[in-house]
Amino acid sequence: MASKVIHAYYNDDDVLMQAVKKVKAARHHIEEVYCPFPVHGLDKAMGLAPTRIAITSFMYGCLGLTVAIVMMNFIMIQDWPQDIGGKPSFSYLENMPAFVPIMFEMTVFFAAHLMVITFYLRSRLWPFKEAENPDVRSTDDHFIMEVEVHGNESDLTALLMETGAVEINSLEK
Repeated sequence: MASKVIHAYYNDDDVLMQAVKKVKAARHHIEEVYCPFPVHGLDKAMGLAPTRIAITSFMYGCLGLTVAIVMMNFIMIQDWPQDIGGKPSFSYLENMPAFVPIMFEMTVFFAAHLMVITFYLRSRLWPFKEAENPDVRSTDDHFIMEVEVHGNESDLTALLMETGAVEINSLEK
């Protein structure tokens, strides 16, 4: 079953923030807000849960550090030990200061790349995906608030006009 939504267009981010607060205070469900640039505090005003990408980044960094340690131990100590500058490779701990740059770089490499891949998968972004913005003006100079209609549509439309919307469209989604 298709649901009915209202798109309210705003031309200023401060007006949008006040509108989001008023619509949330009136207990309407904001489905999405389309913006041409990030608006500071919009996620909190909409009541969105905080992101957990930092936790995954830390876990990916730990994975990278583990891979670096295991890789260097295997390559430099077990598989192909070398006498470099008169310093033989008897154990990993004796040579660990020389491996610190590699451990750091592998930690950063794993954290950065796996975090980007996780972000794209979680956001369902992949090559050749169609854009989901409802109006091309949302990529240039307008902000669009998409609100679900549950009940009286005319009251919701009046509320949105009261908040400073420059245009309001009603459509089936």
